[in-house]
Amino acid sequence: MPYTLNRRRALQLLGCAAAIAVSAPRRVWAFVVQAFRTRTVEHGTFTFDPAAGKVRYGDGREEDYALTIGGLVDEPITLTYAQLLALPQTRQTSDFHCVEGWSVLDVHWSGVTFKDLLATVSPKPEARYVVFHSLGETGYNSSGVDHYMESFPIDWLLNRELGYLFALGLDGAPLPKDRGAPARVVCPYDLAYKSIKFVTRMELTAEKQPGWWTLANPIYPWRAPVPARRLRTAMPPRS
Repeated sequence: MPYTLNRRRALQLLGCAAAIAVSAPRRVWAFVVQAFRTRTVEHGTFTFDPAAGKVRYGDGREEDYALTIGGLVDEPITLTYAQLLALPQTRQTSDFHCVEGWSVLDVHWSGVTFKDLLATVSPKPEARYVVFHSLGETGYNSSGVDHYMESFPIDWLLNRELGYLFALGLDGAPLPKDRGAPARVVCPYDLAYKSIKFVTRMELTAEKQPGWWTLANPIYPWRAPVPARRLRTAMPPRS
C-alpha cells in the first residue's frame, strides 16, 4: 500500500507524536483520527446507529445489528446489540500497532471478554479456532472470499494476558463507525490487520482459516505478532 508524500510526512510526524504518547495518549489518538482517513477493504456504504442498534445502508435499507455465533457449537446463537451491551463490560487500555510501522499508545477500549462471549454457547470438543466475519463486501474477491475475515485460536482469545477483547466502545463512547462499529476485535500483541472491524459473525472451527488480508497479500502471514522492539511490555507466551 504505497504512501503519498503527504502521508509519508504525516507518518514521520506521528512517530514524533507517539514518543510522547504516554503523557498525551488522547491527543495522539486524535491526531491519527484527523490525519488519516480510515482505509478499509469493504466497499459500499453503511452506518451504524448505536442508540437504535441498527445498521443503515446507502441504498436506504436498514436492519438490526446482530452477532451470530455458530459453527462447532451445540446450538448457534444470535445476540442483538442490546444483548451484547447487557453482558459484563470490561474496560482496558492497550496499544495499537499498525503493520505500516506506527503505533498509538494507551487506547481506551471497552467491550466483552471472549470468556464471557463464548460462555453464551457450548463449543464442541473439536472447536479450536474462531473465524470472524465482517459486514459488507470487499472490492476484491480474495480466493473466493468476498468479505473481510480473520481467525484466532480459542486459547489465545481466552487468555486475558494477551488482551483480546470484543470491543464495542472507544474512549467511553460507542465505537465509531470508522473505528469498526458495531464491533471489532482488539488484539494488542498482533499487528492491526488482525484487528477485524464490523464483526457480525463468529464461526467456531477445528482448523485455522487464513484471513482476507493474508489471502490477498501472502507476504503477510496468518500469525502476525508485533515485533518485540515495538512493544512496551514483553509479549505473554502463547502456543
